[in-house]
Amino acid sequence: MQNYYDIAFTAAAQQRQRDRGSFENYAVARAADAPDALGPYEVGFLEARDSFYLGSVGDDGWPYVQHRGGPVGFLKVVGPAQIAWAERLGNRQYVTAGNVAGNDRVSIIAVDYPNRSRVKLYGHARFEPNPSAELLERFGFDGRMEGLVIVDVVAFDWNCPKYITPRYTVAEIEALTAQAAASVVSPASGQATAREAANISGV
Repeated sequence: MQNYYDIAFTAAAQQRQRDRGSFENYAVARAADAPDALGPYEVGFLEARDSFYLGSVGDDGWPYVQHRGGPVGFLKVVGPAQIAWAERLGNRQYVTAGNVAGNDRVSIIAVDYPNRSRVKLYGHARFEPNPSAELLERFGFDGRMEGLVIVDVVAFDWNCPKYITPRYTVAEIEALTAQAAASVVSPASGQATAREAANISGV
């Protein structure tokens, strides 16, 4: 794998950093050794997501950003530096599939909104419209799909939590409410009402 900043910090970006006085702030990050693979924390984080954002570039030079979502676990880490997901049936525009056929470079941002954390990845993607049964079994995919997208991750970096607004799914709200209900005791009955728990949980 590569140091994320070796890819992200182009000559033009570094010149702007010098102009604005931030270039030296990243000296340690630029000098750091690149990891050999995704670590346990990255693996757990990615496989716990129910959505992410995928950027690719078309042959006309325009970038294209697409939202990808599914149940938790739809994004799988299938190798030390490899991720994959099933392309389910959609609007059949095939913009990303077409883009990576000409330029396989992609970027991904995955966000944990409740905990205000995010990871960014660079990689080389390929679309497998007719994956073999062996590949599907090895990666643990099934059901109807357009094919598989497999990304060889070449770099990743964690972003700061600034400006990430906490957002919660219905399931997360229900879990928080249940947790609050279990921890609140009414002086009169020794039991917390659902309304009291919801008010205290702040959701």
